Amino acid sequence: MEKQNFDFEAFKKQAATRLKKGDTLLGKDGVLTPLLKEFLEGALEGELEAHIENDIEPNRKNGKGHKQVKTPIGTVDINPPWDCNGIFDPELIPKRHKTLGVDLDRQIIALNARGASYSDIGDHLMDMYGVEASTATISRVTDKILPLIQEWRSRPLERVYPFVWLDAIHYKVRHEGRVISRAVYCIIGLNQEGYKELLGMYIGENEGAKFWLQVLTELQNRGLEDMFIACVDNLQGFADAIESIFPQTEVQLCIVHQIRNSQKYLSYKDVKPFMKDLQSVYRATTVELAERNLAQRIA
Repeated sequence: MEKQNFDFEAFKKQAATRLKKGDTLLGKDGVLTPLLKEFLEGALEGELEAHIENDIEPNRKNGKGHKQVKTPIGTVDINPPWDCNGIFDPELIPKRHKTLGVDLDRQIIALNARGASYSDIGDHLMDMYGVEASTATISRVTDKILPLIQEWRSRPLERVYPFVWLDAIHYKVRHEGRVISRAVYCIIGLNQEGYKELLGMYIGENEGAKFWLQVLTELQNRGLEDMFIACVDNLQGFADAIESIFPQTEVQLCIVHQIRNSQKYLSYKDVKPFMKDLQSVYRATTVELAERNLAQRIA
């Protein structure tokens, strides 16, 4: 049986009438649902025709089935086409799949990373997409990324990074039923081609020489042999740990933290002019120019 052509003019009139009556735009019985149904079925028909043309074995259409598809705008009832050989598996909505346009794995991982509990994630998926996901299902999805994380954390590093920075990013995280602020320390290396790499991310409860010694030893075990300059924010024990593992590395304080420390000795009204003068020093292109600019400012 041939599919009847979709009457767009009739659809527009019906849509206008329904909208005036206050019918919903989206959802299973929404005003736009017939149009989406037409698009989906048309796309599936096109996929099947292309499949039959390219199929090595003789094949042909074999009627249609029924399927409820969950989409970002609600549930849509469609009639997907079948083939005689039963091997047609469309890319748009694969066999045994009932969700369109929603990467549930990505949604679950993103929500979990933001600190949402498994029950909150399940409620969100049900509210937004009408998809029921059990705690076990959500747990399996989040567990899938753990090997990938471990692989990234243990990947080999280059032998030498001329510059290495240590910076902290503070996040709000869920811990034992409470939301707390936690610092994630990011170690960034500038490689010999001039590109920055994130070498590692670390969380520590009591950061001291022992903690940083473990971090630097891990980097060394991953292949790092030397770094010329390490730029840090004066974290307790970090400079000592660097000297222990990489004794030839020059340690310097992060310029931002040096500036902030300088401001402690100024009154509020002097901060702005002081910062303007200081820029000519720390933005100088050579040591000689920086020293000359500093001498002019303190003369």
